[in-house]
Amino acid sequence: MTKYIKQLCASSILLTLAGCGGSGTTTTTPTTVAPPPPPTSTDTTGPAPCVNGIAATFPCGGMKLQKRIPLADMGGGSGNDVWGWVDPDNGDEYALMGMTNGTAFVRVTDPENPVIVGRMATQTISATWRDIKVYNNHAYIVADRANSHGVQIFDLTRLRGVSNNTTFSADAVYSGIGSAHNIAINEATGFAYVVGASQCAGGLHMLDLANPVDPVFVGCHSDQGYSHDTQCVVYSGPDTDHTGKEICFRSNEDSVSISDVTNKNAPVTLSSATYPNFGYTHQNWIDDSQSFLFVGDELDERDLGVATTTIVMDVRDLDNISYAYGHVQSTSAIDHNMYVVGNRLFQANYRAGLRVLEFGDLTGNTLTQAMFFDTWPDDNNSGFDGAWSTYPFLPSGNILISDINRGLFIVAEE
Repeated sequence: MTKYIKQLCASSILLTLAGCGGSGTTTTTPTTVAPPPPPTSTDTTGPAPCVNGIAATFPCGGMKLQKRIPLADMGGGSGNDVWGWVDPDNGDEYALMGMTNGTAFVRVTDPENPVIVGRMATQTISATWRDIKVYNNHAYIVADRANSHGVQIFDLTRLRGVSNNTTFSADAVYSGIGSAHNIAINEATGFAYVVGASQCAGGLHMLDLANPVDPVFVGCHSDQGYSHDTQCVVYSGPDTDHTGKEICFRSNEDSVSISDVTNKNAPVTLSSATYPNFGYTHQNWIDDSQSFLFVGDELDERDLGVATTTIVMDVRDLDNISYAYGHVQSTSAIDHNMYVVGNRLFQANYRAGLRVLEFGDLTGNTLTQAMFFDTWPDDNNSGFDGAWSTYPFLPSGNILISDINRGLFIVAEE
């Protein structure tokens, strides 16, 4: 897969290298990050209802804009990842917005009047790729091609009662890695899985988070080499041979694999597979029945000229993962990060913005678009601009979108 990374890196400016974040070990570490192109002066910050397919300046379908927070307001360069946190004491909802130069913390409890609580700078240098996850009221943040960045750990309860855009620093930094592309956390077990680091050959670097500010390294799983992203769950799906085991579904640049990581001293890959029109296996998320895996390929649209395609893998037999079908959408945009809530698939599709697909029985292709909010109104082409990620898990039903160029969007179903 190195050839795909090098091809992408050679043909795009640094900001647009989301695909070549796939290998922090195959290219040199940049010291600067190109700024994003400025949004047009007519872009609204909202709120704005969706009227005749437009929320002020943004194309929409069944979704309204609660508020947009520009990157400059959060002190950022360009945007990347987003995650959320709910304060267990008072129910306040927060957006954790990744940017090239750090992370912003935004209280979104009142979505039309969000409050920028503060920000935390990158641990080392600016980086196009930052990834954020939350466990036990702590945020865990990694950055790719950011030298010895490590995992920043931040106690989110420090945000309570703060409303003056405070400058924060990390409570701790795990230094057992340097740069990393991504971090996944299984909240049911309290284990974190760092991927795309130099350690563990870029595979799973496994951490015990029993003490949230002092992670303990418990093992590697690298038989498939580099993993770009992973989701790890306690398995309760149809393959009863593996019930109750901790299973990781992995996107490995050139394949999708399933691993049993229950025994951190002896993890094992159960099966792996690829699919037609392969470009760059980027990210995956399992459906609630743990029977089918949605997979995003980051280069098939751009390099192969296909329309936006969501890969569906049949994982009902964990020992024999197989390709089921591809769902083709009406745009040419590149699909990036996606998550499942019930029978809906929330996709951040770069220049096509947020696309929400509904599905029924996944043994057949029942995926249909239910609604959308386009954060990049210019076009729906296969460029690396627009929506980087989304967070659809807030109890309020509000949905967060991180946009590379235009900042943080808070949207909701109309």
